[in-house]
Parts: sequence; structure tokens; C-alpha cells
Amino acid sequence: MSEPYDLIVIGSGPAGYVAAIRAAQLGIKTALVEREHLGGICLNWGCIPTKALLRSAEIYRLAKAGMEFGLTGEPGFDLHRIVARSREIATQLNEGVSFLIMKNKIDLIWGQARISAPGEISVGASSKSAVLPQAPLPKNTKGAGCYSAKHIMIATGARPRVLNGIEPDGHLIWTYFDALKPCELPKSLLIIGAGAIGVEFASFYQTLGVAVTLVETAAHILPTEDQEIATLAQKALEKQGIVIKLGSTVSKIERHADSVSSTIKTPQGLVETIESERLLSAAGVVANVENLGLQELGVILAQGVIQTDGIGRTNISGLYAVGDVAGGPMLAHKAAHEGVNCVDMIAGIKREPLDKLRIPGCVYAYPQVASVGLSEEKAKKLGINIRIGRFPYRANGKALALGEAEGLVKTIFNAQSGALIGAHLIGAEATELIHGFLIAMNLETTEQELMETVFPHPTLSEAMLESVYDAFGRALHI
Repeated sequence: MSEPYDLIVIGSGPAGYVAAIRAAQLGIKTALVEREHLGGICLNWGCIPTKALLRSAEIYRLAKAGMEFGLTGEPGFDLHRIVARSREIATQLNEGVSFLIMKNKIDLIWGQARISAPGEISVGASSKSAVLPQAPLPKNTKGAGCYSAKHIMIATGARPRVLNGIEPDGHLIWTYFDALKPCELPKSLLIIGAGAIGVEFASFYQTLGVAVTLVETAAHILPTEDQEIATLAQKALEKQGIVIKLGSTVSKIERHADSVSSTIKTPQGLVETIESERLLSAAGVVANVENLGLQELGVILAQGVIQTDGIGRTNISGLYAVGDVAGGPMLAHKAAHEGVNCVDMIAGIKREPLDKLRIPGCVYAYPQVASVGLSEEKAKKLGINIRIGRFPYRANGKALALGEAEGLVKTIFNAQSGALIGAHLIGAEATELIHGFLIAMNLETTEQELMETVFPHPTLSEAMLESVYDAFGRALHI
């Protein structure tokens, strides 16, 4: 057993490495365990590389619309360069995490961790092989062995959900890992799941000319979003040529040499077969709770995730869980904040559980979707008397100048208190605008204070102000 640490963090994704850095800032002797690649799924196979791919698709889409902007010339694209660029960005950030670990004097332990007893872990050689080029590991990297700490934090993240009978093979049946690095474009792609992951990949592949079909079991795409916004997103995707089948399930697949036959059951009980060259399973993720010794320790799990008190504490003293492994929303920004809050709490700094209604959600497809707080449906279900404001992008000068006239800003207020309780956007740069509403909610800003705020002109953000105006019968430009 090595000299004990104050804190050992298992997993170097957005929750783990950020928590380790925060602990180092507070003078806590910290070690970080990783089995595969620094930065976790988000940095290497999720948030960052997908946005790099979508940026390439966005530029290609704009180039194809060049005539609208007075430009000439026929654009093209190089798939291999598009993929290579996304991998290069992931590698660059991977190197950045390695640098931060060294800068903050955090010990890195390389291997597969198992909690052998409260306050103790054993680390064996990793059974995983890194797919990405690894940054040089810090000089103080340690290997297999036994380690102890007063506090142990589990931040092992999540992985793609595998559906029975639709097990990925990396060729015909893809997970998002495979969809991020295609050697060539399929002519057709069927995607199971129209949540954020499925919609983003649908947008990317359709823009590059692939015939895409989205199959979703829920009554509308993006099931966690406000229904009005989700309906607008569906119409936009269908207008682009994406086929969407709602309330439907894939009951059976048949693999051929270079294609897949999928049997789809519709809400009306009808059965149809869809042929596609490839199938992408984007039916969510599951937490990485296996092989950690949790069952032997008596750690309480529910619905596949570790149960905590909302600030990271499990039912076992000195053992904590943050990020995806501790439940939804399974988002990198939620994970990072949860990790920091948990470390602060360990250090004796008072912290409250994250308010999940103030965690924004973003979809980086075309069009972008972003939201925070209650949807119209949830507010009404809770019996809240609400006022709703709407402002369309087509009435915003900057949106017209950008050639992005399709979009909507929707705000939801408590009619009695004037508090902003929900904001939902669809359209250009929605994911960059949502933080303004989030700050307003965190500061408990009223509608009057928002309406007295001067927004710059010409910007897309003016649509946010106009939506607030509209909620209270003061809209100026509609």
C-alpha cells in the first residue's frame, strides 16, 4: 500500500479531472485513476469531436447556399479530412488534460480501479486499449497496485446503450463511436433514437448527402424538450429530407453483406421493413457501474446509477459518485459542476445539490436547440399559472442578415411572481444564447429587470428580449 491520499478520483472525464483539479487547488492530496484516455468520453468520443464534425457540415451547408449570399462556385468536401480534423481536436484536448494534471501536481494512476474496501482501491492493468493517440503521461504516473485515501470519488461516466438483438459490430451496426469515424459515407443510414445524439448525427449525415431515417419510440423527437420546440425541429429536419418515424420501434433486424433490413412497428400496429446500408443505435447511454466492487461494498444503485444525496455522498461513508454514473441529466457541464461541488463539500465548504431545472440542455444539430427550466407542458402539469412569450427569428434583423430566418425564442414566466421558469430556443446559435436566460434564472431576475436590460443591436440576443416583452404584452417588432 502506497502512502495514503486525501482523495482518489476514479475516472478522468469532465466530472473526474475537474474534481481532481479543484481538489488540488484546495490543497487536497489527490490521485486520478484512468484506464483508457484522459478526458473521458465527452472529450474523446462525444461532445467535442461531434461538434467538430457538425461544424464541417455547417460550413458545407453554407457553401452550398453561396448563391444566396452572392457567392459563386461549387463546393465539395473530403470526408477523410473532416474526420481527421475532429480526431486532431480531440487529441489536442487530450493533451490539454495531461498538461493540467501535471500543472496541478495530481498523481495519475493508469489502470482499471476496483474499490476493495472503504478507503482502499486496487488498480490492475487496463483491459482497454486507447484508440486515440495519447498525450505523454505525467512523469509521476503510477501503475498497478494498491492505494488508499480518506475519500474516494467515482466518476466513471457512461457508455452507449446496447439494445437486445441490435448489438453493434462496427461495420453494419454502429454506436456513436463508429459514426464519428466513418471510412466512407453510406448511401443510407437508419438511426434508432431521436434524442440529442440521434438528431445531431442525423443532421451531420444528411447534410453530407446520406439518406437518413430517424426512428423514435416517443410521440415527438427530442422527448425532453418543450413540445412546441421539438415540433419545429421535426419540421425543419423533415424539410431537409430526413424521414422521421415517431411512436415506432425496431422489432427485428437482418444483417446482409453490406446492408441491414430493419422491421419497424408503427403506433397503428403496422409493420414495415426499411433497408439501409448502416444502422446507428443512439438509444441513450448506461452508467459504468460494473467491476468497481460496488455490490460487495453495499453501495445502493437504482435504475442503473449510483444513488447519492445530490451532492455526491453515497450510502457508504467516504465514498462519493458524480457525473453520469450518479444519474441524469447525463451532460458534461452537469458532471463538472457536480464534481466541483462534491470536492468543496469534502473540504468543508457549504454546497447545495445542483438544481436540475437550472441545468441547460443543448442540441447542436441544424437547427440548434437549447433549453433550461420547465417546458410549457411541465409547468401546466404542476398547476403553475404561466405567461408565455414567443419571438420568431424572422423578425430579427441579425437573423435575416445571417440567412437564418427560421427559429423561435420561447420564454415561460410565473404569472404571479414574474419569475422566469423556462426558456426554449430553436435556431441559429441557440446553444450560445441560452446562458443569458440561465444567468437570469440563477440571479432570480424578474421580467421587469429583463425588460430594462439593454441588449445590443443588431444581435440574435434581441430576440430574447422581445420574447420577454411578448410574454407581458409589450412586443415591439411583431
